[in-house]
Amino acid sequence: MSILIDKNTKVLVQGLTGKTGTFHTEQALAYHGTQMVGGIHPKKGGETWTGSNGENLPIFASVAEGREKTGANASVIYVPPAGAGAAIIEAIDAEVPLIVCITEGIPVMDMVKVKARLDKSSSRLIGPNCPGIVTPDECKIGIMPGNIFRKGSVGVVSRSGTLTYEAVFQTTNAGLGQSTAVGIGGDPVKGTEFIDILEMFLADDETKSIIMIGEIGGSAEEEAAQFLKDEAKKGRKKPMAGFIAGRTAPPGRTMGHAGAVISGGKGGAEDKIAAMEDAGIRVSPSPARLGTTLVEAIKG
Repeated sequence: MSILIDKNTKVLVQGLTGKTGTFHTEQALAYHGTQMVGGIHPKKGGETWTGSNGENLPIFASVAEGREKTGANASVIYVPPAGAGAAIIEAIDAEVPLIVCITEGIPVMDMVKVKARLDKSSSRLIGPNCPGIVTPDECKIGIMPGNIFRKGSVGVVSRSGTLTYEAVFQTTNAGLGQSTAVGIGGDPVKGTEFIDILEMFLADDETKSIIMIGEIGGSAEEEAAQFLKDEAKKGRKKPMAGFIAGRTAPPGRTMGHAGAVISGGKGGAEDKIAAMEDAGIRVSPSPARLGTTLVEAIKG
């Protein structure tokens, strides 16, 4: 079983009828037959969405109806920021096992409400403000470019969208390929953290090595490093490369992501790099060397 998604994953699209939802649904349908099974729009239930290549998908009035009629076990959200929090909660209430929210700029208080609901549910949320998740040759949910992926053995987890693509591109060029790549997003309040994905990668037989890309702000990287140290003591360890974005950022300035801000002396790049190196991760000096750094880590 691949991590989180595979060729049997059936995906509903919340926000299918908008420009972004339409474009990325067409891309997903073109990627090795990802199973996009329907769209959700409260005012357009019963209508049909038609893609540029003539694909037709039914539109349902609610996520619950969509799940019931299609057997969907995942949802992807392209709803604008003002309504995205409510869209996530609708998917949680419909007991969708995997929810991927791409939307950037969701108000933090909306996400606090989402998180409270999420913690009492059996759903997993990836995002928001993330590029999504891809298991090569099986399923693509989100906005990652499918052409850079190659089936392989590297698990990629990242807070940064563009650096996810960079890690994927380089591991493809190095001949390693990917087991699964997950962009967890750069907001301060989100559904899934590094530790959740690292736990899955350590347990996954297809994942032989791991790339973890963090950035300034928060303490998630340090927590992940401590988790990896604890797991290594139990004999669970895989070769890892890492990178921290934002080394040159001035304190107090948000860089790129809402969560990427150094404040109160916490969240700086050097602390994160030190913690990662202490956990046995080879930290790349630049994003351009992620692939070669991982190869060095594998060779030991």
